[in-house]
Amino acid sequence: MAKLKIGDSAPDISLPAIDGSIFTMSSNKGKRIIFTFYRFSTCPFCNIRINKIMKRWDEFPDDTIMVGVFDAEISDLTEKMAKHNPKFTIVADETYQYFLENGVHKSISRVLFAPLRAPITTLQAIFKGYIPLTLSMSKMSTIPVDILIDEEGKIVEAHYCKDTVDHLPIDRLISFAKGE
Repeated sequence: MAKLKIGDSAPDISLPAIDGSIFTMSSNKGKRIIFTFYRFSTCPFCNIRINKIMKRWDEFPDDTIMVGVFDAEISDLTEKMAKHNPKFTIVADETYQYFLENGVHKSISRVLFAPLRAPITTLQAIFKGYIPLTLSMSKMSTIPVDILIDEEGKIVEAHYCKDTVDHLPIDRLISFAKGE
């Protein structure tokens, strides 16, 4: 499927969340949404990203809607995310359906390039103990996507990451959540 573009409608997503609820995109119309396709539950770069977001969570408005989608089974994801005590919604796309429908791509070379491009982030992930507990090249080769969705349910920004550490800056997420 094609990549999402500015002005496109937000993807119609309904997935199980680690808190036991079901997240549906349509039930959040009228709100700004920060939406990210991550990789797998033990992805070191995904986990360090969530760690960094949680360290700055008090800078986000109280009504922030942020959703992280993982290529994982909900039971595994619930267990692995518990260490973060995330203040935002984490959901599992067990079939990889929504990744495929929204142009998320895979690239082994980009995955291998990330530690060289971001050695400090790589070391932070290692020191935090984030170890990629999968040997699945299919899961490991996914490249994340950050999507900002406005109150009308339209895409404001769709950042298809260059590699596994290339996300929108957290400052950008905060300013978007504040309506700036």
